[in-house]
Amino acid sequence: MAMAMRRLVGFLLLCGVGNSLSSLPVAAQGVSVRYAPPVVRTKDGAVRGIVAASGVHVFRGIPFAAPPVGDLRWKAPQPTPKWSGARAANRFAAQCMQRRVFDDMVFRNAGTSEDCLYLNVWVPPTGASTRRPVLVYFYGGGFSAGDGSEPRYDGERMAARGIVVVTMSYRLGIFGFLAHPELSAESPGKASGNYGLMDQWAALRWVRDNIAAFGGDPAQVTIAGESAGSFSVTAQMVSPRARGLFARAIGESGAFLTGAPLADAVRQGATFGASLGATSLGDLRALSAMELLAATARPGTPGFRPIVDGWFITEAPTATFAAGRQARVPLLAGWNSEESSWRALLRTPPTSDSARAVFARVFGDKASEAARHYPIATDAEAMQSLTDLAGDQFIGHGTWKWLDEHARTGGQPVWRYFYARPRPTPTSGSNAPLPTGAVHSAEIEYAMGNLALNRAFAWTPDDHRVSATMQGYFANFITSGDPNGAGLPTWPPGAVDASGVARRMRIDVDSRSEDEPRGRYLLLDSVGFMRRR
Repeated sequence: MAMAMRRLVGFLLLCGVGNSLSSLPVAAQGVSVRYAPPVVRTKDGAVRGIVAASGVHVFRGIPFAAPPVGDLRWKAPQPTPKWSGARAANRFAAQCMQRRVFDDMVFRNAGTSEDCLYLNVWVPPTGASTRRPVLVYFYGGGFSAGDGSEPRYDGERMAARGIVVVTMSYRLGIFGFLAHPELSAESPGKASGNYGLMDQWAALRWVRDNIAAFGGDPAQVTIAGESAGSFSVTAQMVSPRARGLFARAIGESGAFLTGAPLADAVRQGATFGASLGATSLGDLRALSAMELLAATARPGTPGFRPIVDGWFITEAPTATFAAGRQARVPLLAGWNSEESSWRALLRTPPTSDSARAVFARVFGDKASEAARHYPIATDAEAMQSLTDLAGDQFIGHGTWKWLDEHARTGGQPVWRYFYARPRPTPTSGSNAPLPTGAVHSAEIEYAMGNLALNRAFAWTPDDHRVSATMQGYFANFITSGDPNGAGLPTWPPGAVDASGVARRMRIDVDSRSEDEPRGRYLLLDSVGFMRRR
């Protein structure tokens, strides 16, 4: 009974339930009475973590940069103030400032704050004789929401496979991506914006300098992320500032290939400030974080996202990849089978005739060619093809372009996937129609082995089978740069062969390799789709 209670409380603590648990005796905090809480000395000071019931060591809320508050708001991350003694690292730090814009996000911390530049580390059970590979995972959320404490990104299952896992927080929205004339003027690089990307860069430098103390190998770091996190992976690949800080890259549904130039972004920032009566940078910094956050919710307020600032992102990412100036690392990337819906293109269920009208609008004089790649002979075909087209427009084509350009100029293997497993029935009993494919972000819990931490769905043995497959592929790639391994269907490299064919892995209950439908992505290229984004 005592062991069961320790395991239960340990699980609750790992999930971030009940911060008051820190006042309980050590044996009741999910820490085995046989082991003292682990202490690791970083370059800024010592941190004291906890031991999960699985034996994984968990460190939460480690600062990797100074709090970006006051005069440090909208500045590149600054060095962390050092501390003495062993700092408690048993709770997730506050998430960065954000509004509640996605209903599927679950946070395991006390709330939002500008003081949010902290990271979390999961370390495999002790006893390793060699340094472990490292995974640094960037969360998604459109650069406006998200946090490293979300259960779907939890690192315990990957750590149990022998990988040191790091999640972190980065500034979002107006706090992470405001460009402004005065910010550019005060910057040594004469640029502004992209502070959220710089936070990720600072976390990678922290990993380089400290991860060996946690048993990780700083020469074997894989960066990964989904949606905005995948855009972030692309951004770190094209930034010369991040060169040499990672050895491999994983992208799930998204690529940063185009961005507004600095001149446009600073005009937008100045206009935004003026709309608040803040005619100077000092006025903007004098506003409270909540005032700024509330202002971004006003109708018509533009989004604040990564830009081509000329310093962190020195040129259009498409130009970087075309010239082969990106980080030359192995890349594993892909997207899901239902990233968007036909509803993004039509208000009523598609028919063959309405699909033709969509093709005429999107493809112009190439509408007939589009119908060969997106079949619409029947209404059922039209519904599926418009769903495919909407997903390609939203995120599939950009991710494909990233893979294809890196395969052409990067000098390293690329591994393409197409994730097709729909989530099972929700546990809430909703009567809403279920998607027929894998929706945006559906793969995260599968890839990280975290189905049990998401109680919104009635997971089946098939779901656990898919999770074991995808997690196995990811773990192998993180370890060696090749997803293949014992017990997994063979995943061929994604280079384009002499006949113009590229292979990808379709991940589902029965995963298998297949030819990608390359023609439809080339069609989107031919009508200048990337230039419209």
